[in-house]
Amino acid sequence: MSDERRSGPGRWDPFGPRDQDGRPLDAELAAELDEEERATEARRLVESIGRGPDARSTDVASGLGAPRWIEATMNHCTRCGTTLTLGPVEGEDRDRLACPSCGLVAYVNPRLVVTTLPVTDHGEVVLIRRGIEPGYGSWAQPGGFLEVDETVTEAAIRETLEETGLVVEPGEIVGLYSRLEAAIVVLAFEARIVGGIATTTPEALEVRPFRPEAIPWGGIAFKTTSWALRDWVHRRRPDLHPRV
Repeated sequence: MSDERRSGPGRWDPFGPRDQDGRPLDAELAAELDEEERATEARRLVESIGRGPDARSTDVASGLGAPRWIEATMNHCTRCGTTLTLGPVEGEDRDRLACPSCGLVAYVNPRLVVTTLPVTDHGEVVLIRRGIEPGYGSWAQPGGFLEVDETVTEAAIRETLEETGLVVEPGEIVGLYSRLEAAIVVLAFEARIVGGIATTTPEALEVRPFRPEAIPWGGIAFKTTSWALRDWVHRRRPDLHPRV
């Protein structure tokens, strides 16, 4: 592979040498490698990058398709009612659920859960002791599913108010956490408390602030919560080293 594409240590220019205006000098360099070699090199690079830090919160391998519990609910085409079939679909790089009659492809995508880590003026993080399943009686951050007609910021504010009685202003994103077995991606904001009164709700048996060193790690409801809290502690109290 040509070294002309290297633009610095660890950097790669897919367009090769350029003129002073940034235009590629030779378009044929894009076809320098045959298709198989390029695909092999791309796979090697993808594998070297890995699944990313959001994979810490899932116990399921990637590439296994939709969870069985979701597939069991997707039996018929939403356009014409024909029974869906799983198999190769032209133009797709993996098997898909599709309608043999009208051709509709039933894509299965994860849902987004928007959460906050509300922080008091004393540097405490507010958690709820869940009043519903899953995780009844255990600790988690407030949050819930994003509605189709709201932004992630609006969802974070709404869910936190509904579950804790607190009005928050979402700030930095602490992290994204994948949970393949639940078909969700959890987004966690650090949030400043700007109003409201902490109160129990149907979804929260208790609303309580915790100092970073007093977080009840053994009573955390979800793996996504554990990693979000760990990442937050790492930012705000790097002297602490919680185990997840």
